[in-house]
Amino acid sequence: MFKLIKTCAMAACVAALAAPAMAQTKWNLPAAYPADNPHSVNLIAFAKDVADATGNKLQITVHPAASLFKAPEIKRAVATGQAQAGEVLISLHENEDPMFGIDVIPFLSTSYPAAKKLWLASKPAIEKKLASQGLMLLFAVPWGPQGIYAKKDLNTVEDMKGLKWRAYNVGTSRIAELVGAQPVTIQAAELPQALATGVVNAFMTSGSTGYDSKSWETMTHFYDTQAWIPKNVTFVNKAAFDALDKPTQDAILKAAAVAEERGWKLAEEKAKWYLEQLQANKMKVLPPPPALKSGLEKIGEQLTADWLKKAGADGEAVIATYKK
Repeated sequence: MFKLIKTCAMAACVAALAAPAMAQTKWNLPAAYPADNPHSVNLIAFAKDVADATGNKLQITVHPAASLFKAPEIKRAVATGQAQAGEVLISLHENEDPMFGIDVIPFLSTSYPAAKKLWLASKPAIEKKLASQGLMLLFAVPWGPQGIYAKKDLNTVEDMKGLKWRAYNVGTSRIAELVGAQPVTIQAAELPQALATGVVNAFMTSGSTGYDSKSWETMTHFYDTQAWIPKNVTFVNKAAFDALDKPTQDAILKAAAVAEERGWKLAEEKAKWYLEQLQANKMKVLPPPPALKSGLEKIGEQLTADWLKKAGADGEAVIATYKK
């Protein structure tokens, strides 16, 4: 009996000694979009892939719908260690570095192959900037092409004058200024309420954000301008990543590569579906009339020139690489 107790005690000691190696690490990953949005769905799949690959040694909890931090706060929260990972619309932070806004220059890249090419051209510069802020880039996933939601016919850019225009980054604010609209800063999580209360009566975004915010309840038109294809980026706190063992780090990087590929595929598949849903809910989904299109293209030229002025030689080099 004593021998059995002694054997059990020894086993308990071995288990106790082994415990730190098997200890669970728990990470939080705040995100800004609803749980059923493709970006959030992709993040949840990424977290599951990491858990499966590490035998639940690293568990990542995704907090969608800006439930942990609001969209503009996520990047800083991860940089300061309040969360270990996060996902943001990178153009929200264009004021920090023009490179963060390269994917929202109107009419620079208007198809998924072009958007992927632009991402690969700009990725080294974005990685470098994030690294200087204590962050490590994991992956990037696009939205659908951006179009204009309105409650009336828009035939020219002059028809946009005086509209209460939802802005969410530098580019959308600047478009409002150039067409004489009134920019109102509203993040995606606050958009349904802003529409319901009339705080905004026009905005430019993807089919998915229009769907998530039930835009058909207040809007009547969607002009499929395909102005740009913005991206969300997912990153980790570098110190938190460095604290993990090598197999866990490798599992994260492998899952990130899978998430990027899955996310791009999902975005492209869903873009058409979202426009079909807008139509099914009695919205007019239209190509932009020729005069509106040419007016927007002129604005695109102006905004490209503005961006290049801010981005300088680094920006010119990225654009040149993209256009090769």
